[in-house]
Amino acid sequence: MTKILPFKAVRPARPFAGLVASRSYEDYDEDELRAQLEFNPYSFLHIINPGYKFQHEIGGEKRFEMVRNRYLEFLEDNIFIQEKEACYYIYQINSREASCCGIIAAASADDYEQNIIRKHEDTIAHREELFKDYLKVVGFNTEPVLLTYPDNEIIEDLMRKTMQKRPEYEFATSNREIHKLWKICDMESTGKIASEFEKMEKLYIADGHHRSASSWLLAKESREKNPNHTGKESYNFFMSYLITESSLRVYEFSRLIKDLNGHSKEEFLILLDEWFRIENRGKDLYRPSKKHHFSMYLHGEFYSLYLRKTQYRFTDSLSSLDSNILYEKILKPILGIADLRQDKRIEYIPGRNDLIELKTRVDSGEFAVGFGMLPAEIEEIKQIADENLTMPPKSTYIEPKLRSGLTIYEF
Repeated sequence: MTKILPFKAVRPARPFAGLVASRSYEDYDEDELRAQLEFNPYSFLHIINPGYKFQHEIGGEKRFEMVRNRYLEFLEDNIFIQEKEACYYIYQINSREASCCGIIAAASADDYEQNIIRKHEDTIAHREELFKDYLKVVGFNTEPVLLTYPDNEIIEDLMRKTMQKRPEYEFATSNREIHKLWKICDMESTGKIASEFEKMEKLYIADGHHRSASSWLLAKESREKNPNHTGKESYNFFMSYLITESSLRVYEFSRLIKDLNGHSKEEFLILLDEWFRIENRGKDLYRPSKKHHFSMYLHGEFYSLYLRKTQYRFTDSLSSLDSNILYEKILKPILGIADLRQDKRIEYIPGRNDLIELKTRVDSGEFAVGFGMLPAEIEEIKQIADENLTMPPKSTYIEPKLRSGLTIYEF
């Protein structure tokens, strides 16, 4: 039984919504970030980059405190408003490639701790602690965790009826996306939605493992310090964006490696031959067409690598995951890359980017070899989570990617 509740969001007043909403901070290059900060005084980037006001780089807890100050200024200037009643928020993103629609709501930190909300990635302890401390100081969260659930006709019907009305927000962005947001606040509808989620035995994290873990740490610490803890306090929940499994878009990450770990091209191919049938595809841009098939670009040529299934033993859902096969049979034993998070010899390209990028970066001499694969399927992700296993880092690139600042969850 999952607990997914409406909440009283802090959000932009209608005239400011399109100006406030921003992509993830890391998604901007230096020039674009500077332009946003210089020419858009309403951008949420001013809150998460508070040192810009003083033209000074600020770090640590002082930065957290200044983020809080910028946030309060947006409230004082009525750029942000506080919702008067608890609502669910329907958020739709339409792009040239696809459309998705889901519900922004409050998910239970207890459900995360009890594995009702299930994960498929490992988290890094110091990053969990850092973000927990950030949340504690700033007092709000603006980046929803992406959760996925089975298709549900009752929830979908309520969403369709709501979306026939005028949206609370409707704006376009420079990357040709249309963003719309509606509210569901009446008690009958919110009760039905909550009831339908209660019937679900489990949900799955699609994106936001560190945010989920940090929110649980904050909840645990807060309840230990609160002698009057009831379980209803806002710190017991974290903001999430819930979409159906059929709406989730899963891409792969391609791998780029800086060198062949001392092997010549010929030696490297011979080592690969133990586990893969290799075909030289020449200059043709080769993309895998099946699971357990990989593309490789090396010395100006593409190769197809087919896993020798008579040699390889599948023991669980993780052992059949292509990113894990690549790691266990090539990256670690042959190329000497044991730590996929920290090793500076490996970089990742989201699979939705063109294969030309992989080729260009190898041809430039920056990297020696690149690997591609098919994306994982949602059933693979769920099975790995159900078996309490974790994928190698950068196994999935998942969309949608949401704008920050449209709904804010206060602790």
